[in-house]
Amino acid sequence: MFNFLVKNLIEVTISFRCMEIDRSEERIREIHSDLVDVYGEQEKYDDRDGVRQLLITILSQNVADTNTARAAENLFKDFHDYQEIENTSIDELADSINLAGLPETKAKRIQRTLKALREETGEYSVDFLGEMSDEDAQAWLEEIKGIGPKTASVLLNFHFDANVMPVDTHVERLAKRFRLIPFSTSNGSAHELLNEAVPHEIKNSFHMLLIEHGKNNCTARNPTCENTKLNKHCTRYQLVENGDLKPEEYPPEELK
Repeated sequence: MFNFLVKNLIEVTISFRCMEIDRSEERIREIHSDLVDVYGEQEKYDDRDGVRQLLITILSQNVADTNTARAAENLFKDFHDYQEIENTSIDELADSINLAGLPETKAKRIQRTLKALREETGEYSVDFLGEMSDEDAQAWLEEIKGIGPKTASVLLNFHFDANVMPVDTHVERLAKRFRLIPFSTSNGSAHELLNEAVPHEIKNSFHMLLIEHGKNNCTARNPTCENTKLNKHCTRYQLVENGDLKPEEYPPEELK
């Protein structure tokens, strides 16, 4: 019995050692290639109107895509232009975007954003951000209360093709399960680490593909890891689905 326990402990220890953090370019490109095989090439979306894209990204914070789309449709139907959105009452704006959740909070964020853009340029435009370095543009956006690294990097990457990596909850969850970053990594640090590691030309595609996998297979609860070739990259699949750990024991201390 003792020898059996020791053998199991050794096997688990070895499996943990095989799961060390590895965000080398070679490994990231391999994961990206497998994602493309499963989900196909992703078509980059750019609204062309950067202000509209920024407001929609604010609406999308912590809410499902369908609710974001419906809230955005209401917003641009209820108000004729950005000046009207900025100057309307918080109650009216919140009522318009109610489907996005946290309507009063997001209404204030939207109006603060429009005010900041207007005061910076005299108009409602984000074009000036394209003339800045990626770092300065990101810092300018994050000075606006309610705009964090994800919202800022979505606008910069999708609208300006900036060399920044948007990291939402799906991307962060998968990056941790795939051992690109430690489980203890904060969202802010996740942006920094992945931004540095992921090559510029695949940042947008990698971001969208990880979201697809996070929605379709690698969900927060009850992931269907066995359905795709990506399970070879996933520590949860290797440790839980293969019986080394119970679901509630994942992630183990050794991976944090």
